[in-house]
Amino acid sequence: MSEDTRSEVYAELAAVGPYGVHPGHALITMVEPHPGHEYAYNRWYEDDHYYAGAMAMPWMYAGRRWVATRDLQLLRYPEKSAVAQPVTTGCYISTYWITEGRYDDHMKWTVGINKRLNRDGRVHQDRTHVFTAFQDHVATVYRDGAAGPRDHHALDHPYAGLVVEVIDAEGPERRAELLEWLRSRELPKRLAGSPAAMVTVFRPTPLPLDRMSYVKQVEGVDTRLTLLWFLEQDPRACWADHFTDLEAGELGRVELVAPFIPTVPGTDRYVDQLR
Repeated sequence: MSEDTRSEVYAELAAVGPYGVHPGHALITMVEPHPGHEYAYNRWYEDDHYYAGAMAMPWMYAGRRWVATRDLQLLRYPEKSAVAQPVTTGCYISTYWITEGRYDDHMKWTVGINKRLNRDGRVHQDRTHVFTAFQDHVATVYRDGAAGPRDHHALDHPYAGLVVEVIDAEGPERRAELLEWLRSRELPKRLAGSPAAMVTVFRPTPLPLDRMSYVKQVEGVDTRLTLLWFLEQDPRACWADHFTDLEAGELGRVELVAPFIPTVPGTDRYVDQLR
């Protein structure tokens, strides 16, 4: 006898609520596999968790996984980072888009499925979450205006690199000012003539109280902004000219600037270059 999956409820749920394509929210999760477990972690994430723990969930409609080989890790700054200690920690990062207005719905599912995966022994324990947060989208700045892919295409378009920038505002009252400075002045100036096609900007949201115990509560909920720079070339080819001096002016402090390249799904490419 087949298990009752309450399939009749699906038609009811599909008929209500927002279902646009705008990335209203994101999951950004930077992880460090424990030494000696890099291959096992990579295979677990690619073969199982990327799908069962992410893409198969309602309203999570796009995803991409990125890696920082050792030479990319060594480009990171600042040396004293509030995000990663040491700053080279966190060699994999996954980015996912969630439909605008569906954060609460998605969170109910993700908490439930992760408890189930844990019970079923489908969670790889030999890893550390360095920077894991659900985030609300607050801005996208494009280099080429209306031309080119939009932000909802960003995780499917074959971008060659990603730069993750984390900024902490001087205080909660300064974050809106920092965001406006980035959106209207700093990012348009830096994007002009650069290999970055767009920058998406997010602010973190607190994780639910019933989250998995191995994921620490989000820091900087009231002060932090996370920027994702999508590059049309390998970050190593343009780092010196475009990414060595990202800053926040007098409004905050840059706590992480970290380059990544895309993983090749279904392979162990780059795993031997992490250390």
